[in-house]
Parts: sequence; C-alpha cells; structure tokens
Amino acid sequence: MSPDTLRWAQWTLADEPFRLGELPIAWQVSAREDVTTPLAQWSAYFTPDVPGEVLVDFLLALDARDQPTTGFTRPELVLDAVTAHGWLRDVDQPDAGATDPTFTSHLSLGEVPPLIQDADPHALTVEADEAGPAGWQAWAEPVLGAPCLWAVSFSASVPHDIVAAFAASLSSTAPVLRRVLPESTRDRLLRAPAG
Repeated sequence: MSPDTLRWAQWTLADEPFRLGELPIAWQVSAREDVTTPLAQWSAYFTPDVPGEVLVDFLLALDARDQPTTGFTRPELVLDAVTAHGWLRDVDQPDAGATDPTFTSHLSLGEVPPLIQDADPHALTVEADEAGPAGWQAWAEPVLGAPCLWAVSFSASVPHDIVAAFAASLSSTAPVLRRVLPESTRDRLLRAPAG
C-alpha cells in the first residue's frame, strides 16, 4: 500500500482462482481515485514469470504519478513505446497491437478477459453479444500455439502512460542479468558474459 493509500499491490497466487494464458495470477496492482472509496478504479494482473524489471518499472511509473487513476494520453503512446525499440505493429490491427521481432512477446489492445476488475460501469452493462471494455494485454508465447511463458492484463481504465512505461521496459534492448534462461527461448536470446 502506498503512503497515500491510493495504490497497492498484493500477492494473489494462493488466493485468486483465475488465470491468464493458462497461468495463475501472481500479482494484482490496483489504484483508486481517492481514499473515500474502498474500491479500485483499475487493476493490472501479472503472472509469476513476468520479467521482474518490467514489473518494477511499471510500479515506479505508478508511484511517480500524483493521481494514479487519471489518464490524459492516448493509446498510441503504448505502441510508440514498443515500436521505438524495434517492435513491429500488427499487420491486421496496426493501431491496437505489436510484437517483438522474434514474434515471441506480444502487446494488444482489446477486450479484457473475464474477471479483470475495473470501476468502469460499462463493464457491468455489456450484453452477451457485445464486446466488453478494451484494455492492454501482453504475453510471451515462444511458438504460436505453445503455452505462454507469462501474461499481463490491464483493465480498461489503467492510464495509457503507465501501460506505456511497462511497454517501454518490456521492449527495451538494454541487457538484463539472468541466472537461468527460459528453455523455450534460449536460442533466440542475445547472450553476453556478465561483466
């Protein structure tokens, strides 16, 4: 919980019964507009193997905001963050998705999965034949149809600039230290000795 009590993160692996990309949710990060309401304005969900530095950069961007629920930027900011690092826009949905050059990691703006909590009242009034609220989703799928390595879902009300901070970190080409490399992507990684 932040000192102003407007944002919080909780470890939910043992408690939450739902999954993203067939993986259990490990972290739920939420924010609210003011302290008079106990309900979150928005939430973001992370599975256990989301790269740690990406989660940290997301939390730092959230902490840096005075008002964690107000967004003044457009969704293009998120795609601009990843394309600046060489990601490719989705051919079919260039305004709503991108993938890294190895086609392993993906980012997409679309209907959020069931159970993703958001204070947007539209989420409660969606008919069965209507699309629900759109939020950002990110995942790593080493081969089309293979199990996901990790997944993230941002509810529809998460400000785009906070998602853009996550996206910029995810797509960064800066080296990171790893003791163990994922077996499924080991051959696609650029490796250098630690020094």
